[in-house]
Formats: sequence, structure tokens, C-alpha cells
Amino acid sequence: MPIVTFLPGFRKVEIPTTESIMTGAQKAGLAINAVCGGIGKCGKCVMFHKSGRIRFDTEQYKEFFSQEERDAGAILSCEAYPDDDCQILVPERTLIQTQQILMSVVGQAIEFNPSIRKYHVQVIPPTLATPTSDLYRLFEAIFREGGPDSKQVYVPLEILRRIPSMLRDSGWQVTATIARLPAGYRMIEIDKGDTSARLYGVAVDLGTTTIVAFLRDLTTGQVIGVGSTYNKQISCGEDILSRVNYSKRKGLSHLQDLAVESINIAITSAANSAGIDLDDICEVVVAGNTIMSHMLLAIDPSYMIEEPYVPVVRRSLTTSAGKIGLCIKPEGGIFIFPAVSDFIGGDIVADIVSSGMAESPDISLMIDIGTNFEVVLGNNEWMFACAGAAGPALEGGEVMFGMRANPGAIERVIIDPATLAIEYHTINNKKPVGICGSGLIDILAELLRACVIDRTGRINTTIRHPRIREGEYFPEFVMVWKDETGIGKDIVVTENDIKNLIMSKASTLAACMVLMNQAGITREEIKTLYFAGGFGNYINKDNAITVGPIPEVPVDRIINLGNG
Repeated sequence: MPIVTFLPGFRKVEIPTTESIMTGAQKAGLAINAVCGGIGKCGKCVMFHKSGRIRFDTEQYKEFFSQEERDAGAILSCEAYPDDDCQILVPERTLIQTQQILMSVVGQAIEFNPSIRKYHVQVIPPTLATPTSDLYRLFEAIFREGGPDSKQVYVPLEILRRIPSMLRDSGWQVTATIARLPAGYRMIEIDKGDTSARLYGVAVDLGTTTIVAFLRDLTTGQVIGVGSTYNKQISCGEDILSRVNYSKRKGLSHLQDLAVESINIAITSAANSAGIDLDDICEVVVAGNTIMSHMLLAIDPSYMIEEPYVPVVRRSLTTSAGKIGLCIKPEGGIFIFPAVSDFIGGDIVADIVSSGMAESPDISLMIDIGTNFEVVLGNNEWMFACAGAAGPALEGGEVMFGMRANPGAIERVIIDPATLAIEYHTINNKKPVGICGSGLIDILAELLRACVIDRTGRINTTIRHPRIREGEYFPEFVMVWKDETGIGKDIVVTENDIKNLIMSKASTLAACMVLMNQAGITREEIKTLYFAGGFGNYINKDNAITVGPIPEVPVDRIINLGNG
């Protein structure tokens, strides 16, 4: 089999001639930006062929590169296959990097009632006069401390085997950790002495793009650590449909492994920031969309994208950490938020709970925008919800220089309407390499105000200015000249990019209008508009109203909910 060497790190991997170079890069441990899931549609998996023989199944890659770039060896790695040993250069922009992730949450105060409790007890030793069993005596002590009756608690065999020696080695003083289940209880640990102060749980926001873990002290209710990472499933496709199709081609278990690995990174980061042991984490609560929740548990999600679009399960699910490989206490509980429908998942249920809109008599509108969007309208008496595909434009797909919120992404833009001079800000103050979602919203609003584009997205090419020019395929507006960028070429926004952005934002606004019409509600009646998720936290509210992914409501009514 050919050996492919990936530069600049000289990572080598042996792959068959039937596997793409992108697959080889993933096997070599490189996190490749594959927005479309490796089907040659997004143009983001760019690499450069340096030596050796490769072949292409199609010539589709040519439409993504200029002749100069093709002469330099530019290829789409998902469309290229090795015929012999070869060397491939992977540019930095092709790798998934640590991105700007929202690690805060805003919402109502919720009654703190953890399902896990620790009971520090002094067990009375047996005597000849009272030779009752060790387990009976343990639960007798737990019951005295307000715990459940022994008949209600399941004790795993592994724990039962440890009880006799632990009671005697500890002088009959132990701490039992017991989880409350939908039906009954389960003992998940027994320790020597008093460990009751070390009891932690994690709330995980399992996003399509990013994962955030909030570590909470279950004795005080305080959040003591936060960790985050990107979802490694991105290497198998940016959007949900790409990943479901990937699961059909290459296996659901791989997607589960990537989700678990990503969650473990976020949990470990949170635990390290708080200085606690992973084994002291006894519970993880996960909120994700319906398909992501299915993939985490390796439940086949494929029938959710086929008529009549049904999930395997919508109710809440529980399992143990050891069964899926999470890095907490193996017997620790995993709780998956329930879904409302196939496309209104546990993440939206969590947002509704966090916002408090289900308890308020005032009418609220909640919007979560990404590659997919969800919209919820209602109050404590009724709710309407819908979901749809916004397209990947706001997260970097289908835009020539679009990207996720990685270092070097343009996130803020101001354009002088008189001179078209541009002020911009990039993430981490790096040289610009592309434009993320919040920057794209700013650009649309600023170009509209400057009359560079009209409401249909058409660029006014009658304006004589160096920034407005005819591109190779479409008219374009130059955002940053090449000598200022980190990629050595002009960063532009094309007329086609603008039309993709308009379609993306229009789908979200249309969903809002459909729900408002269905409920007979006008925008004046909306008292609060919640922007859920990381994208809403970074967006300029005035520009969002100008461009129109959200209805026109007073800016002071818009609340960034964060990761609910």
C-alpha cells in the first residue's frame, strides 16, 4: 500500500489506493476541515501535492482553484487518491483549530436538587446476638441519615464484592454514593471514611460544532470549572445530514467515539481548571439535538432523515459512564435530555428550561442559529416550535473565505459609507485568514448601509472603487488586501457569497414569521427575544435586525442566553 507523508510534520500513514488522501490525513491524527463530509462540495479540505503519483475520480476540484493554485499543486484531499508513495502539504487553514467558544450561560435561577447524594455513615458492627448481613447494616445506617430503604436501591455486583473488606478496613465508617433514577435508586460507589464533600457533576452542551462542559459542585450548587473543545465529528461533516450519511458509509461507532473523545476533552479541561479528580465526578447531564444524542449512544439516526422522519426514541435516557467510555467514575450516571420531536432536541428543551420562558406569562421568542436553526415561540400556556436547515453559510460553508470562529477570523467589521474604508477585528488579533459568522452579518449590514449591495444582494458595480471589482466568477468586494492577510491573497466577499448568506438568514426569519402567523402574534407582542448558543452571543444585535435573521424588535428586548 502507498505511504502518504503529510508535511510539515512528516506524519506518515499507509493507506490503500481506494482511500482518499483526506481519510489518510485523519488516520494520521490530523483534524481536517471537512464541512461537506468529504464529498467534494465545500472546497475546505485544501492540500498541496508535492511528490508521488495521485489520481482524481473527477475534475471537480478545478472549480475551487485558480490556474496558479493548481500549478502549485492545490487539490481537494477528499477527491484525491494515492497511486504511489507521495508527499502532501497540509496548510494551516485546512486544519480544525481551537475556536472561540462561548463558555458562559445566562438564565433563570433553577431549584438545585441533584439526583446524586453521598451518605457518610457509621455502620454498627455485627455481633453473635445480631448477626445481620453487612449490606443490611449498611442500609440501616444510610436510612438513619435520611437515605432510601435498601429495597429501593440496586447495588452492582462489583460494589457488593468490595463491601465486606471496606467496612472492616475503615472501622465501619464509609461514604455511600447513591443515584436517584426514574424508578428506584442505584449505588454507584462506596468509599472509606468521609468523602461527602467531594461530589461533582457536569452539564454538557453537545453541539454540532462545539462542546462545552460546566463542572458543578453538587454539595453547594456552584459552577467551579468550565471546559470546551470543538466537536471532532466535524472531520466527518460540518452538518448533521453529512454526518448521518457518513455513519451509513463508514460506521456509527466511529462517530460515537469522536463524540465521546470530544466530551472527555471538555470534561478533563473543566476538572483540571478546578483541580479535582475525574473519579469524583459522579454524573453527567447531556443536552444535544436529537441526532447528536442518538450518535452519542450509537443509536441509528438514519431514519430521521428519511420519510416519515422519526427518531428511535424521544424520551430522556440514562446509562452509565463506563458503558460509553466517558472519563468520569465508571458507575457514574449519564442523563440525556429528552427531545420534543425529531428536530426539536434536548438542547432546545434545556434552553427553554434555562430561559424560564415556560414559566412566564409574557410571550417570548427563542432562536438558536447555526447550520441548523430552531425557533420557539410561546409562554407558560402554549408553545410553538420549528426547526430547519439554515445552510452552513453563517458557520463558514458556501462562502469563499468563510470559516468558523478560529484565530484569525474577522469577527467585527465597520465600513465607512463615504470612503469604503474598513475597520475590522480578528479573533486573537491574528492576521486575517477568513470571516466567521458574526463578521459576515456585520459585512452584510455595512454593505447595505453603504449602498454597495441592494436588498437582493446584488453588488453595485457602477460604483468606481478599487474594492469593487469583477472576480473570476462573480462581482466581489475586497475586505482585506493580500499584503495584510495571513494567507497571502485578497480576502473578498463575492455576490454569490452574499446570496448564500441571504438564503441562510431568510430561512430563519421565515420560520419566525410562520410561528408568529400560526399563533396570531405580532412582533410588538414579543416581550423577550432569546438568542441561544454561541453565535447569538457574538453577533451585533443592531446588524442582525438590519440584515434580518431575526424579527425587528427593540434591541433592549434581546437577551443572549448563551449555552443553556
